[in-house]
Amino acid sequence: MARKSKKTVRRKTRRVGPIPPGLGTVTPHLVIEGASKAIVFYRRAFGAQELERSEMPDGKLLHASIKIGDSIVMMSDEFPGADARAPTVVGTSTVTLHIYARNVDKLWQQAIAAGGKPTMPLENQFWGERYGKLVDPFGHHWSLSMRVRMSREERERKRQEAMMMFEKGEHPAPPTQSK
Repeated sequence: MARKSKKTVRRKTRRVGPIPPGLGTVTPHLVIEGASKAIVFYRRAFGAQELERSEMPDGKLLHASIKIGDSIVMMSDEFPGADARAPTVVGTSTVTLHIYARNVDKLWQQAIAAGGKPTMPLENQFWGERYGKLVDPFGHHWSLSMRVRMSREERERKRQEAMMMFEKGEHPAPPTQSK
């Protein structure tokens, strides 16, 4: 009878990491009324790349994921009985997704041309970014920006303008128009 060495044969098992490759610790998941159409919009507006798609027999998306820059966004259609609703159903979103871009003016124009509606103009802001906000055709809010060089004087002037608006109970971004 052959004797086994101290080095026993171990089963080779693959370790499964707690977070799938490519995902961060926090990954947004959007509930959308018309998720397939949203993927087309995000491709046109933000250069998104579709990574995966799982459809129901009726064509609704059970799950999909896209990549915008180096970030992944998951999504699905709204389903009866689920605890999450699409912004178009509830009338607004409580979340803003933010995109940093190398050329925010180009990305802004691309998003507007694809159907995004500005809710705050793209302008240099007192915190040193060129920043603007829009709402997509599916009710999700997006902010786009890039860091910019600004003089101290310009930053201070912009800060004072923003603070005066806040003191009046106004916001630099006009309220979003309802559909």
